[in-house]
Amino acid sequence: MSRADTSGAQSPPEAAAPDAAQPQAAAQVPPGPTAPTRTPGLLWTFGLFRSELLTTFRRWRTIALLGVLAAVPILVGIAVRIETGDGSSMGGGPDGGGGGGGGPAFIAQITNNGLFLVFTALAATLPFFLPMAVGVIAGDAIAGEANAGTLRYLLVSPAGRTRLLLTKYATTMTFCLVATLVVAASALAVGALLFPLGDLTTISGTRISFAEGLLRALLIALAVAASLIGVAALGLFISTLTNSGIAAMATTVGLLITVQILDQIPQLDALHPYFFSHYWLSFADLMREPVYWDDLQRNLGLQAVYAAVFGSAAWARFTAKDITA
Repeated sequence: MSRADTSGAQSPPEAAAPDAAQPQAAAQVPPGPTAPTRTPGLLWTFGLFRSELLTTFRRWRTIALLGVLAAVPILVGIAVRIETGDGSSMGGGPDGGGGGGGGPAFIAQITNNGLFLVFTALAATLPFFLPMAVGVIAGDAIAGEANAGTLRYLLVSPAGRTRLLLTKYATTMTFCLVATLVVAASALAVGALLFPLGDLTTISGTRISFAEGLLRALLIALAVAASLIGVAALGLFISTLTNSGIAAMATTVGLLITVQILDQIPQLDALHPYFFSHYWLSFADLMREPVYWDDLQRNLGLQAVYAAVFGSAAWARFTAKDITA
């Protein structure tokens, strides 16, 4: 009996031994590896840019803006054709100056060569239609996402605020180029249908070939698109200040109109060279022989300054902004 009691007294510690060893074994299990944080690469950034382009150009608002821009050269060409339908010329010398009417400097040359409709259409759309369209797209870039409630979801992805802002600006600049080329292409098509084509006379009075005229038309379109980078940066900055896309678009367009009104007031002549719209029509110097580069360089330099200032302001505002929508 004493053996039975002894064995019974010793059995509980032996049964409990495996249980006591389990915490030690669990403590020795190494933790699982943590997933590394992936930094978006160049292909991912290009994919984000492509997605923004598709989203922007699929919107009915964008299509409507491009349609309005394409219609301006058609209306100008038809108006000139009707006015000169009896074979009379609109007047004006090689410098493009009309004989008693307003309008773009190239309008007197349209009846002689349809390629001048490209220059006239760009000159007609640059003061208002093109900047307004760019202001709508830029003003809606950030504020529109916030208003739709999609901005927070964009920032959840590994895009980052800086990358997203740069993508929005690149998309807006792409729209500037596409909108300018739409105006130029529409004007070229209408000019070819309604007026003769061939060698053309520059506003300096020299003759150049049609091929060189096409090249200069392309350079003028690029210069016009580059003239809008300051407006794009301004609109993007305004878009970071509000969560209402309509308010951002209206404010941007209102500032465009205000600046151009101030640019026409003689008493503010000292301030005119600092307005982003002051050198917009300097692209006409590309149709001189030789080309006058001074105002073109001033225009591009001024646009670069506006892009740097308002682009930096947009970055500072957006990176410090509380995203609630």
